[in-house]
Amino acid sequence: MPFRSPPLRPHQDDVLISASGLLGGGVLWGLGLHNSPASSGLPNWLSLVALVIMSGAELLRRTAPQTGLAIATGALALDVLTGTLVTTVLMYSDLVYAAVLYGSPRAARRIPHGCHLITALITVATLVIYRDPAALLLGFATAMITIVPAWTGTIIRNHREVAQAARLEAERTALLAELDRREAITSERARMARELHDMVAGHLSAIAIHSTAALSLGDPKAANDALGVIRENSVQGLAEMRRLIGLLRDATGETEPAVAPTLDGLQALITRAGRTGEDNGLRFELNEEGDGAAHALPAPVELAAYRIVQEALTNALKHAGPGEVRVRLSRTAPGPLYIEVSSALGDRDGPRAPGSGAGLVGMRERAALLGGTFEAGPQTAGQDKIWRVRAVLPVDEETRG
Repeated sequence: MPFRSPPLRPHQDDVLISASGLLGGGVLWGLGLHNSPASSGLPNWLSLVALVIMSGAELLRRTAPQTGLAIATGALALDVLTGTLVTTVLMYSDLVYAAVLYGSPRAARRIPHGCHLITALITVATLVIYRDPAALLLGFATAMITIVPAWTGTIIRNHREVAQAARLEAERTALLAELDRREAITSERARMARELHDMVAGHLSAIAIHSTAALSLGDPKAANDALGVIRENSVQGLAEMRRLIGLLRDATGETEPAVAPTLDGLQALITRAGRTGEDNGLRFELNEEGDGAAHALPAPVELAAYRIVQEALTNALKHAGPGEVRVRLSRTAPGPLYIEVSSALGDRDGPRAPGSGAGLVGMRERAALLGGTFEAGPQTAGQDKIWRVRAVLPVDEETRG
């Protein structure tokens, strides 16, 4: 049970118990209704003092239960010597119960054992002194005012600790569920951002490049060709946006596998990029090596590979210098799929079309989600400087799920 600082003032229930005990004991004392005559020659009025002390100890049953029990033990001894009042005994049993229930964990463990020991000592001492089996009744009475309330307090305390532990576990479970929910939302938003960027960025880049050309060229035929490319990319971008909206509206989660792009569509993707980049001196080439094409790849691997190539081509259209853009896919089953896209490193002051700067981040995230690697940067190939994108995507049974 978590530690709680004791209250500064007595609980209202403790005040009521104390007042009731004091009033009831006072009535019994006034009527002379003692449980036994005084056995020590002490004046009878001292039992009233013991009653007052016991009532005061009751005020400490929650704020300082162990101190209250210690004071009450002395008051009970005085009460026994001066003619026992039943209310004093009842209040003492309540203080034993409270000391176990509200006291420290150590006190809750030791008080019941102490009650057993005291009961045994009183029973044995009474038998030795009086040598009468009827003395066992005194041991039974002692057990009733010590052992019974002590174990009652232990049982209730254990139930409260179990309930508190259950509440803490429920709160912990709720917190973990909330963290999982937030993580799922963050992951889903990142996935949506990647899909939106990869599907639309290429088309919008082509539109921006050709619209610039259409505005700058005075040749009607070249302008018409540019407008044709703009229209084609606008229609395809709109279709991709509709597909994404369909994915977001689909509650079953089964839409994406049926329409997700695969590596079979790479040639069409490269052909479209070639039409967009021909005015800037860009030529595109696709090479497939090994037996990767002969073996069906898991859908997550194909989607990631397609998107990485798509984004790499989009970046080439925006940044690459005139020359050849090579796309190479290589795999030897059952090994990983290697993807490499290289293009001439351009020396332009800025891109042909504006971008968000999230392309490399998205490609790296796609590779990382499959446990693969990704790298991109300038390199030297002979006398030429190129920009190379390289990704390695593992192919295993887990990605097939």
